[in-house]
Amino acid sequence: MTTTSPDDQQLADDFATGDVRALERVYKRWSPLVYTMALRSLTVPADADDVTQKVFVKAWNARQTFDPARGALSAWLVGITRNCIADTHAERQRRERLEERVLDDPLQDPAPSFDIADRMVIANEIDQLDEVPRQIIRLAFYNDLTHTQIAETLGMPLGTVKSHIRRSLARLRTRLEVNE
Repeated sequence: MTTTSPDDQQLADDFATGDVRALERVYKRWSPLVYTMALRSLTVPADADDVTQKVFVKAWNARQTFDPARGALSAWLVGITRNCIADTHAERQRRERLEERVLDDPLQDPAPSFDIADRMVIANEIDQLDEVPRQIIRLAFYNDLTHTQIAETLGMPLGTVKSHIRRSLARLRTRLEVNE
């Protein structure tokens, strides 16, 4: 059975209520644990740094879902860390599969072929979106985040993220069809 010290309990309570100073204290207290877990699994210090940053950004953005009565903050952070490590491993595997396809057939373009003009038109149309939908579309397509990851990153409900993506894609399709 894990026990939580009174200092850790107060820190968890402050964090859960959104005290910005608590985020700094939480980072100082548990970032070595998060970094060590990431480094042991990923073996690349830069990836471990990225995971550590992602864990604390996700934790802060999702702090309203943390319930100190259900468990220790450290355990919650370890769960987020495991998910971020798994995401990094999955991204590595996707990258390796893509590299293998390119090496197997260097003449085959692994991505759809868009010329520079098409890319500029699409980027311009994305820039025309309102701020929140534009941010969501960029996270989805440039950062390759899932709907759930976007919701966690932005602290939005999942349904709201999906609605923004659906409406934004419809707007982009309409505007691009007119431009062609």
